[in-house]
Amino acid sequence: MDEQNGNGKSAASGPGEALISMKNIWKTYQMGTEELHALRDVSFEVRRNEYLAIIGPSGSGKSTLMNLIGCLDSPTKGEYWINGNLVSDMSDDELARIRNKEIGFVFQTFNLLARATALHNVELPLIYAGMRAAERHDQALASLTAVELGDRVTHRPNELSGGQRQRVAIARALVNNPSILLADEPTGALDSKTSIEIMHLFEKLHSDGNTIILVTHEPEIAERAHRVITIRDGRIEKDERIK
Repeated sequence: MDEQNGNGKSAASGPGEALISMKNIWKTYQMGTEELHALRDVSFEVRRNEYLAIIGPSGSGKSTLMNLIGCLDSPTKGEYWINGNLVSDMSDDELARIRNKEIGFVFQTFNLLARATALHNVELPLIYAGMRAAERHDQALASLTAVELGDRVTHRPNELSGGQRQRVAIARALVNNPSILLADEPTGALDSKTSIEIMHLFEKLHSDGNTIILVTHEPEIAERAHRVITIRDGRIEKDERIK
């Protein structure tokens, strides 16, 4: 169990000691004359090569927290450090650069280009990064091989099963060698057998040295991580290491 402060939250330390450090994070939305606090004084940190699940019911604030971790939004108050960069004070353009460099996203709905091959879907981040064709081909192929799809590189999404499509999405998230793999309900569109296969893949990727943050509402999925943060009413209710 992590050391906790008096409010029951894990105490965050300096940004140099963690891959992610969130300190006293608030996210507030103005709804007419009322203020809605989606996150309330959230503090925690994530070390390199951790496997963390964030769980909570609908409306708990976990999606808001995921958007902040993924540099898709900025906090109203507080400090967010990622890999030594204070991202809570960055402009949208600066956030986009950090997002592209540091974070690989995996979504519930895969977000693959329907007419593109698995290889081309995985190459996309490298195309945006300006990598030469031969180099990006090799890197994308290596990423697909890492998720056990080296024999499906020419297949389009409609020629792949749901689990294979999610593997392509994971390969795309990994292809830039990001600091963090951030997965939003990665098994939400899959049957139970395929969900287990994908969770086994995340365990393998973690053992290979990847830092994984998984956002889910399913306890049985969260329990496959090594640490679970439970969010309720915009606050951290529990932060426990389970493996």
